[in-house]
Amino acid sequence: MAEFGVVTPSVEVAGVKQPTATGKALSVVALRKTYGDVVAVDEASMEIAAGEFVTFLGASGSGKTTTLMMIAGFCEPDSGTITVGDRDVTKLAPQKRNLGFVFQQYLLFPHMTVSENVAFPLTLRGVPKDEIRRRVGETLEIAGLSGFGSRRPRELSGGQQQRVALCRALVYRPPVILMDEPLGALDKKLRDQLQIEIKTIQQELGLTVIYVTHDQEEALVLSDRIAVMRNGLIEQFDTPRELFERPRTPFVADFLGAANFLPGRVLQNTDAHTVVRLDQSGGLLKARRHDLASGTPVKVAVQPGRLRACAPDDGFCTGTVEIATYVGTLVRAGVRIDGGDAPLLRLEVPAGRGPVTGERVGITVDPEDVNLFPTEQGG
Repeated sequence: MAEFGVVTPSVEVAGVKQPTATGKALSVVALRKTYGDVVAVDEASMEIAAGEFVTFLGASGSGKTTTLMMIAGFCEPDSGTITVGDRDVTKLAPQKRNLGFVFQQYLLFPHMTVSENVAFPLTLRGVPKDEIRRRVGETLEIAGLSGFGSRRPRELSGGQQQRVALCRALVYRPPVILMDEPLGALDKKLRDQLQIEIKTIQQELGLTVIYVTHDQEEALVLSDRIAVMRNGLIEQFDTPRELFERPRTPFVADFLGAANFLPGRVLQNTDAHTVVRLDQSGGLLKARRHDLASGTPVKVAVQPGRLRACAPDDGFCTGTVEIATYVGTLVRAGVRIDGGDAPLLRLEVPAGRGPVTGERVGITVDPEDVNLFPTEQGG
């Protein structure tokens, strides 16, 4: 099969042979979109491999949905190029790009059965009826909907309707599937369940998926790589682990992990560490080596889950626990550091091991979990 732009081996899923994609699936180069004086997307560039799950992550107005809509063809870029496989689709109408699309609103036809909804893209393409029946049956089986073909959308739960919408995008085997916050209307438990199902189907079929969400946890669970966007710019395009543990900007550190920020100044560099003197407490903190000159003002960034409470004299700073909240498996604590009136230092520790309100504690951290940003980078 060459439906993904390359001839590749196949894998068997639910008894059905499926193509395994390799190579480049999609690339965008210097994509830009403005609305009057507002720059919605500013010179966005990326290359996405076949079989990769990529998420555009950002707050409202960051440019993630506009970027997706330009790739889909629903929004015309001011400049830049969009290539699917080796085909330039920048000027093509949406229906000529052969991309799958799953919306947050399921957009199922209420007068059609599940099977008819899933078959609709094949019917439009003039696929023979026997082939339509075969493909629809295979696709519903993959999504766990084999017994639902004769039902109407109103007879399905929200999660089942979303599976049907996914099947409709899968059935004609597009080279890339675009998903615009498809789980946003569902409750958390169902959303978590469908995240696992979508990721499982994507991996088993080797699908190339571009997914839009504002939910950081959802992005971390689903993605091979994440493009963190702000004000139309891609702040960082990287794996979930790199984004969380090695953010390149203070914004990424804060948006993806709600990092604590402490102002300080580089004191010295050793072979393994950069030592920082904190402005507020005067304490010394070791970070992994960052090759910053002595005297450089920095923001120290540490995720709440990487900080640990210890004896008052054993940490890089000391403070008083002002709040400790039990949230199931975790205790979230806020510590007022001695020596100033900066915001509370936030910790997340396993339940049963957490500090209690009013307790005096020291704070310690593994140097490998400390990121430093020169103050000139801003926030």
